[in-house]
Amino acid sequence: MGEISSYKNLLIWKKGIDIVKFTYQLCKSFPKDEVYGLQSPIKRSAVSIPSNVAKGYGRSYTRSYIQFLRISRGSLLGLETQTIIAKELNFVTDTDYKTMSGLITEKCKMIYAFLRSIEKSKNY
Repeated sequence: MGEISSYKNLLIWKKGIDIVKFTYQLCKSFPKDEVYGLQSPIKRSAVSIPSNVAKGYGRSYTRSYIQFLRISRGSLLGLETQTIIAKELNFVTDTDYKTMSGLITEKCKMIYAFLRSIEKSKNY
């Protein structure tokens, strides 16, 4: 992937890890009976975001990489929906919701820009 020697050097991956850490912190405020309810899919969606960036990076084929980035974006939008539900159920504070929304918006823009740059630079 050009000059980048590892997916761990990608800002898009690092920001995904930030979302995972914030998500796990956020879930601590959920009611105990939500451990297997909404909390579980929220955590899975969050973990899927940087995981798919890493998986895509590991592919030597550009189309596969693009597909994994799209999966990452889908997980991000799933996380956004789950966060909205958590907010509607009063599991998260307004402040935490705004913080998560900001992280999601930033990450969504990053994925979109990264996808466009790959699509433009490669004749896939």
